Amino acid sequence: MAGKQLHFMSLAITFWLAQLCEASVNDRPIIGVMCHHTDPEKAAYGNSYISAGYVKFLESAGARVVPVRVNQTDEYYQHLFESLNGVLFTGGDVDLKTSGYAKAGKIFYDLAVKAFDNGDLFPMWGTCLGFQLFTALTSGKDLLTDTDAVHVSYPLNFQKGYESSRMFMKSEESEHITGILSTQNVTFNSHHFGITPQTFHNNVDLRNFYKVLSTNYDQKGKEFVSVIEGFKYPFYATQWHPEINPFEFSPRLGVNANHSEDAVKVTQYMANFFVGEARKSSHHFKDKAEESSALIYNYTPVYTGNFTAYEQCYFFD
Repeated sequence: MAGKQLHFMSLAITFWLAQLCEASVNDRPIIGVMCHHTDPEKAAYGNSYISAGYVKFLESAGARVVPVRVNQTDEYYQHLFESLNGVLFTGGDVDLKTSGYAKAGKIFYDLAVKAFDNGDLFPMWGTCLGFQLFTALTSGKDLLTDTDAVHVSYPLNFQKGYESSRMFMKSEESEHITGILSTQNVTFNSHHFGITPQTFHNNVDLRNFYKVLSTNYDQKGKEFVSVIEGFKYPFYATQWHPEINPFEFSPRLGVNANHSEDAVKVTQYMANFFVGEARKSSHHFKDKAEESSALIYNYTPVYTGNFTAYEQCYFFD
């Protein structure tokens, strides 16, 4: 009888722990997306913008989005950090030290590191310029070199140990996706600069902070790092654009954006992974009214495919 009681008690404890873990998951994550200042040709629409592809990327995996403006006060970014469950740093072309984008990035970076060291997870994702920003913030230097990888899609050259990463932790699903990533041209690149593996590994701050998951060779044969994740901190970055495959069809991107079923699966996998990380964050807005007023739902995307590389953009005053 005692054995049966212990068995049922063990089952009850297991069920309680499962319920507790389930209750701790945030299934309504809100992720900030960094804005850029608009170019003169788009200035009539608003002072800053976000490509709608980034918003769709996150929404497709069950997240909501809040635009993060540039050139705001430290208090503005502190408040958003406390309210959001992660931030995505978008691609673009601004200075990695002096721009409002970079200054906002440093604030979030410092807050996220400090929070994690105190047991509070806040994930961050960098795409293209965001990838480059992460390397500059961690090293304190601009270590980029010229790379010729504009409007071209590549397969990834995975590095030793990538299977032990959080991003590609070995599973049936990840093996299917990494099989696609390693054999098909499904990662869209659009950058003139990158960081070489040698430069990366020669910098003690970078090699101790990030694990290199993949590299690529540009159109002139120069190798560059293409995917990284923090060894300890929940920071993830791709030199390529996961959001392009399903959401961007502008002729300005050239003919190398891959819209195949497998390419879309890759995008969905990456979105699911990052939003899954954001679900582990318990940050929240002070009330529903503040939350509602901050969401991207308050804005309407504008079709801009006739004069930009993006099909749609959100603009903000």
